[in-house]
Amino acid sequence: MASIGAKSLLPSGRRWPRSGRMRGPFSYLIPLRAACVMALATLLPAQAFAAEDHGLPGAVMSLWWALPFAGLLLSIATGPLLFHHVWEHHYGKITALWAALVIVPLALAFGIPSATEAVLHALLTEYMSFIVLLFALYTISGGILLSGNIHGTPLVNAGLLLVGAILASVIGTTGASMILIRPILRANDNRPFNAHVVIFFIFLVSNIGGSLTPLGDPPLFVGFLRGVDFFWTTTNLWRETLFVVVVVLAVFLGIDIILHRREAGAPKIKDPTPDKTVRLRGLANLPLLAGVIGAILLSAAWKPGVSFSVFGVSLELQNLVRDAIILALALLSLPLSYKSHREANGFNWGPISEVAKLFAGIFICIVPVIAILRAGHDGALAPLVALVTSPSGAPNDIAYFWLTGALSSFLDNAPTYLVFFELAGGDPRHLMTEFASTLAAISGGAVFMGANTYIGNAPNFMVYAIARHRGVKMPGFFGYMAWSGLVLIPIFLVAGFLFFG
Repeated sequence: MASIGAKSLLPSGRRWPRSGRMRGPFSYLIPLRAACVMALATLLPAQAFAAEDHGLPGAVMSLWWALPFAGLLLSIATGPLLFHHVWEHHYGKITALWAALVIVPLALAFGIPSATEAVLHALLTEYMSFIVLLFALYTISGGILLSGNIHGTPLVNAGLLLVGAILASVIGTTGASMILIRPILRANDNRPFNAHVVIFFIFLVSNIGGSLTPLGDPPLFVGFLRGVDFFWTTTNLWRETLFVVVVVLAVFLGIDIILHRREAGAPKIKDPTPDKTVRLRGLANLPLLAGVIGAILLSAAWKPGVSFSVFGVSLELQNLVRDAIILALALLSLPLSYKSHREANGFNWGPISEVAKLFAGIFICIVPVIAILRAGHDGALAPLVALVTSPSGAPNDIAYFWLTGALSSFLDNAPTYLVFFELAGGDPRHLMTEFASTLAAISGGAVFMGANTYIGNAPNFMVYAIARHRGVKMPGFFGYMAWSGLVLIPIFLVAGFLFFG
């Protein structure tokens, strides 16, 4: 990366970074740049315009930087309700606009090199691996068909949710969600009340069930890469997971029994799925799923110490190899799968395209928010950070549980986990021993409370998009939060008091 060129002085005496002097026909841009400087004074203190050597200076960034992220969330929440047709056809452009409202101010405030590095770091080291894995699991699982008709009675639905919750820690919340969402949709496609089944599916299969291994959920994988033992969460979080899964499943069973009885007196809906023997087809894709898991484990165990720099962003060889293997396995699934199996699954590229566009914007828009969080006690979110430490200086486990969970409900839960992991000391040896309850609180909060919103965890919005494309009348953003607020929050309150209070 070339060094920053000449810098003009601000009234405070600090220097404004820029890539070089503007001459000739571009000189008219100088007054425009000056106007931008005045506008950015509302975002930063005057002394903060110089960027730090590494990363963004979150300690001097105000909460105004979070506005694009809040705007994107508000657009996702209200777009399908208030301007459905505009959102349906232009959500990608709207997302790009919010992302631009982050990228351009970052470039003006901190210089193009620092802004480029920050945004590319989020896209190349986090988003690309995220979307490659999601694309692979979506593509491979789309070729696996659980054929036949499973009738969605309350007990059958509860059994499917339990199986999915168990699978989530083995093949990941995304893998379990992609394999089981279509069978459970077909099982309930003749029921007038079926949206609640998908909501509880997101609760249990897409989130809570993935809390027992690093393969289950991205934040636990981040902890594994930081030195947390593979089976640490299994031995230290199984009680909390068992309690939450059993209680949520019991609530679901009660609701589903009531709705199933109400449906008995309603006009019958012809079952669009014919009764046939239940069979698992597309078995050639199962080794491909195993290959995806193997590639993830390989990247964690193999550390060649080789990296490549792209605009200041370091990309490690093992991660590039992992993503290449996963992508190759996904593409290999296409010719190996029967077209009829994908058609029976209702497979199309719409849901993955929607998730890819929206989460690209989310990953960009959370860049300044994460920078502020990383500043800890020196950042604009210092009052929240201070809550995780008791007056005696000891970690406040219940606060770690709730703050990690609350932020993971709206931010990406992997970097949020990492922020609080670092705030708790960042030493895996101490966190796995004398501070085990603190690490359990951070892990549980990040995984469990990703279920609080559609965007709290990667598969949530994917499941929502698939269900909506299959004709399920899913609640909007706030409607879903009403469900999570009524069902999950009381359960988390009890779990927090029992295990972390």
